[in-house]
Amino acid sequence: MSPWMECMVNSPTKRLRTSLDSRLSLSRFNFLFNNEILSDINFIVGKNKQFRIPAHKLILAAASDVFETLFFGSLATKSDQIKLPDIEPTIFLAFLKFIYTDEMKIDHETVMSTLYVAKKYNVTALEDYCVDYLETNLDCDHAVLLLRQAKFFNEPELADKCLNIIDQNTIEVLAVDDFNDIDLETLIELLKRDTLQIKESKLYEAVLRWTEVECARRKLTLTSEKQRLVLGPAIKLIRFPLMTIEEFNNGPVQSGLLTDREIQELMLNITVNSKPAVEFSDVPRHCEKLIRNEQVVNRFKSIRNKFLIRRCINDGINLMVDRPIFLVGFGLYGSKQAHVLLDVDLELIHKDTNIVCASNKASIQTSDGSNQTYKVKFKEPIKITPNTNYTASVTITTKPVGCWYYGTEGQSQVIINDLNGKPITFQFASIGRGFTDVIKGQIPEIIFTYL
Repeated sequence: MSPWMECMVNSPTKRLRTSLDSRLSLSRFNFLFNNEILSDINFIVGKNKQFRIPAHKLILAAASDVFETLFFGSLATKSDQIKLPDIEPTIFLAFLKFIYTDEMKIDHETVMSTLYVAKKYNVTALEDYCVDYLETNLDCDHAVLLLRQAKFFNEPELADKCLNIIDQNTIEVLAVDDFNDIDLETLIELLKRDTLQIKESKLYEAVLRWTEVECARRKLTLTSEKQRLVLGPAIKLIRFPLMTIEEFNNGPVQSGLLTDREIQELMLNITVNSKPAVEFSDVPRHCEKLIRNEQVVNRFKSIRNKFLIRRCINDGINLMVDRPIFLVGFGLYGSKQAHVLLDVDLELIHKDTNIVCASNKASIQTSDGSNQTYKVKFKEPIKITPNTNYTASVTITTKPVGCWYYGTEGQSQVIINDLNGKPITFQFASIGRGFTDVIKGQIPEIIFTYL
């Protein structure tokens, strides 16, 4: 027997694998993959439709301590066949391909099944490959589904990344079909989070949709009693006290999920100053914090009203901040004429990539012709990365041509304290388009908030 073969047969697991990696390239095993030649073990794979797949004990043992124990341990199997009804043939073939050749191709449909096999046989290199793929391709469409799988496979770092995606993109995540497929345990975990960025009324609507799907899964008649039943303890995690009275009346009261006593107590809690105790938390989530922390930064020191506006203008200003904030919208000047209708298009653009981060359309009716500003907001606050250039852009369309207000004595840097007394520095720069620049023009106010 050659020294290399003696080492392969007699050495312990770690030395065995080191010898395999250093003395013989995996590429030389290509011809043995899924080949009867020299094979000494067969796997019967699949549940409904079974396939026989040949393999080689020595190669498998070199890659996995589970296989080493199975084939060469004190209680080694004597059979030349192993049944694997829990693994699909295509997944097991891909798994063996990795062991024999170090090659692997996975996608969203196969990665979780591949990770299952890798963990079952403790092939850590393949585990890492799968987890890296999941982390690299993690997005809003798959975050809730991967969260459940990450918990099942005991991958805490992946689970944390899933939760971060859910926190930062709560509205988008709860809108995908995968959210309706989560189990009650995962739903409870999400409802416990203070960091969700969604209004409680919208979160409640998503939970209500989940109960409808869950009733169908359990083959229960869709009634408010059954919806409450499938929610179980999760009902107590919905923060009804954070809703406005209109949201509460139009949603929870109409749904029938709450008892008469709960409705009465919550009505009082929402409407009166001396709030009675209720069984539901009133701790603000991030979205409520964003609403409460809303502030305005002013660019100009004075206002004039000699700017003649055409039917349509397109103006903007570059901005940068020194700490993370959320952009809510802009304050705009109106006309000196009363009761003028403005159609406004808002955009926030990432200057370096020219990607539109957010946009919205709105209409404004000017009031008495005073120099007040009119706040126009995006649909949701947009997270702003510190020390990054953005362009705040507005297109204003109106029919009459008249005398309009505009700002002067603009500042390239404005420092404002948040509600906790911590400073935020805003920097502004001209974009070289339209009437507006740092010194004069439109977009006098930046409406922002923070956590």
